[in-house]
Amino acid sequence: GKETQASLFAACAALAADRTGRPAKLRLDRDDDMVMTGKRHDFEVAYDVGFDGDGRILALDLTLESRCGMSTDLSGAINDRAVFHADNCYHLPNVRITSCRYKTNTVSNTAFRGFGGPQGMLAIEGVVDDIARHLDLDPLAVRRANFYGGPGRDVTPFGMRVEDFIAGELVDQLEASSRYQERRAAISAFNAVSPVLKRGIALTPVKFGISFTTSFLNQAGALVHVYTDGSVLLNHGGTEMGQGLYTKVAQVVADMFGIGLDRVRLSSTRTDKVPNTSATAASAGADLNGMASFNAARTIRDRLAVFLAARWGIEPSDLSFAHGQVTAGDRSIGFADLVRQAYLSRISLSATGFYATPKIDVDKETLIGRPFYYFAYGAAVSEVVIDTLTGETKLLAVDILHDCGASLNPVLDRGQVEGGFVQGMGWLTMEELVFDQTGHLRTHAPSTYKIPGCGDVPEHFTVELVTRPNREETIHRSKAVGEPPFMLAISAYHAIRAAVAAAGGDGPVMLDAPATPERILMEVRTRQGAAP
Repeated sequence: GKETQASLFAACAALAADRTGRPAKLRLDRDDDMVMTGKRHDFEVAYDVGFDGDGRILALDLTLESRCGMSTDLSGAINDRAVFHADNCYHLPNVRITSCRYKTNTVSNTAFRGFGGPQGMLAIEGVVDDIARHLDLDPLAVRRANFYGGPGRDVTPFGMRVEDFIAGELVDQLEASSRYQERRAAISAFNAVSPVLKRGIALTPVKFGISFTTSFLNQAGALVHVYTDGSVLLNHGGTEMGQGLYTKVAQVVADMFGIGLDRVRLSSTRTDKVPNTSATAASAGADLNGMASFNAARTIRDRLAVFLAARWGIEPSDLSFAHGQVTAGDRSIGFADLVRQAYLSRISLSATGFYATPKIDVDKETLIGRPFYYFAYGAAVSEVVIDTLTGETKLLAVDILHDCGASLNPVLDRGQVEGGFVQGMGWLTMEELVFDQTGHLRTHAPSTYKIPGCGDVPEHFTVELVTRPNREETIHRSKAVGEPPFMLAISAYHAIRAAVAAAGGDGPVMLDAPATPERILMEVRTRQGAAP
């Protein structure tokens, strides 16, 4: 929430500084912070859908209603992204998506991981799940029947062609490796003899567009200095917040010069070094800043290569930068020695780099065009058990297969996938905002607003990365991994829906997210014919 809501607190500190003539710092109590800052937009979804006997969607009229709060904030772009992700992995041949953005007298809602994409995906996954339950089919079969395919089934509702759809392959691979069908049969047998505890399993896919939907933000700059001892100073426009961005970009620069990561130092992100920086958001931090830093470092390396090639009487392309050495055939020189010689010969050892994402073109009025450079894919299987007497839920097992392209750093990417799933699980199963009749937020402290803890992570938690190179020319053909894993947790929510359905009753499972014990218990009792 601090990306766009920092002005209130800055104004308070500025007022104190002005009145006292002294520097002022404002650090809010956690309760005040949660009351005053915006949250993820809450949505209500309504739909009419037509489908055939296999569950294939023929026509869909989908309405997304979003509570934005008392100011615009980022609501426009967030709701746009919800629209752009309301297809997820599914071809919708005849579709109308209506996005309603409501101004209300509540705190202004704002951005959070996924930026509207999770709400759009949750909407369409609910449609698919309801179709499967109506036809008494495995939801996975209905999902597979609606996947994007070849010509005629490869264009999104917003007019972008899906050229690299691999979600089907991921789902097939994960279905086999997780023993989904075998486990689903075992769960059905368990539910048949267990009157109180009911289990559920779900396999859901993810297709997430990578780029800012506000097109001008898809740009980044970098500044690289090489010093005479062979060390490198790097500055770029990305913010490190624990996700490993600095490490990834430093790796890119170290690789360009063929030196160790310990020889690259990053200075803090500052607009007096790299101006007009875009937010570190939209999962594009490594894509943008990695490529800008790559371009800056390449400029310096090309200068060094031309200088050395002229001395050795060879072509610059004959030179190799690796392991701290620059070599051509049987001749070599240390990188630091080359840099010193270049400095003495008055070769510039500093360069700026810039990168603007190509192929982005979308009409902001109609939302038709190509808002994304590419898509990142994933799939997850979740298995849960619920207590039908209390509504309590336990996540038993998770299996994930996620697409990272040619990963820049598999260890960091794995951490993002694991953390993203757990964070998404919290969003869909426990992190509930409760306002009273006077509009006051009652869940404004760790005692009332529950987030996942270590005990909520299942012992069986497997993550495998798909490291197929990106078809688009991203930095080293990698793919973004910041936001897409968050939506893998939709599988946990749908596993809960499956368990609730197993408790009895017919028709769609009417279970709002987050699927708290209270909501689960009320829906179970409603389906069993008891008073909620």
